[in-house]
Amino acid sequence: MKTIGEKFPDFEKDALVSLTVDKEFKTLTKDDLKGKWTVFFWWPMDFTFICPTEIISFNDHFDDFVQRDANLIGASTDSQYVHKAWRNSHPGLKGLKFPMLADTSKSLAKKLGILEPGAKVAYRATYIIDPEGIIQHVSINGLNVGRNVKETVRILDALQTGELTPCDWVPGQATLS
Repeated sequence: MKTIGEKFPDFEKDALVSLTVDKEFKTLTKDDLKGKWTVFFWWPMDFTFICPTEIISFNDHFDDFVQRDANLIGASTDSQYVHKAWRNSHPGLKGLKFPMLADTSKSLAKKLGILEPGAKVAYRATYIIDPEGIIQHVSINGLNVGRNVKETVRILDALQTGELTPCDWVPGQATLS
């Protein structure tokens, strides 16, 4: 599995970026991440039960990522067309503000080492990538456990300080350096 200190792999993938006809889909590459922090999160598959709760929570915190000058990208091994159908049918997903990347070939999930061996879906993986494209944080949840998006924001805050941050540190508290 790709881990802390390694370069995030190169990729070129289609993504659903909005539900407007003139710019529904876009091809995203690693170059689109350059120069900014990026939170890249994976869910196992569309049209499931836990996944929309996480996606909605990431969307609810979208402005938190923007305030930190960070890209937010969600991904699964479903196609951009499946993403679109899901967003059109699920009330909580209609107003998403971040792209839903389609890794239908599973090549990026394979490069990251996050494919679940039996079902061949991606684990609930979260990567925080620095502006130089280096992975600074990885967390993986089992298929049956949702993430805590507030903790992802807190970890991004801690990483962006460039300082030593103690357990349970939150912005505004002293660092250890």
